[in-house]
Amino acid sequence: QVQLVESGGGLVQTGGSLRLSCAASGRTFSSYAMGWFRQAPGKERELVAAISWSGNSTYYADSVKGRFTISRDNAKNTVYLQMNSLKPEDTAVYYCNAEPEELIGTGTILYDYWGQGTQVTVSS
Repeated sequence: QVQLVESGGGLVQTGGSLRLSCAASGRTFSSYAMGWFRQAPGKERELVAAISWSGNSTYYADSVKGRFTISRDNAKNTVYLQMNSLKPEDTAVYYCNAEPEELIGTGTILYDYWGQGTQVTVSS
């Protein structure tokens, strides 16, 4: 299986910024769209942002549009999520996963497993 390792989370005050990274092992990673998901306590996992293989197509949930930016470096098998103007409601564990290119933004995942995720906590 492809290993997905999320990092970059932490504790930040409202209005602060964080940059998350998702590193994947193997060469399969660069063949697919990638998405960032998050899950807060008591809530379902939700798709936050997604990016096509080429990076020319992106998706953002309405709740983060204008504040978060997704990017990728296929040569490094890494996807990033730049999070600005963070709010307490952004507090969650953030995960990454691959998505079918044609289903970008739908929340459909290709890998039947999740990494450990990275905790983002935004204090008010």
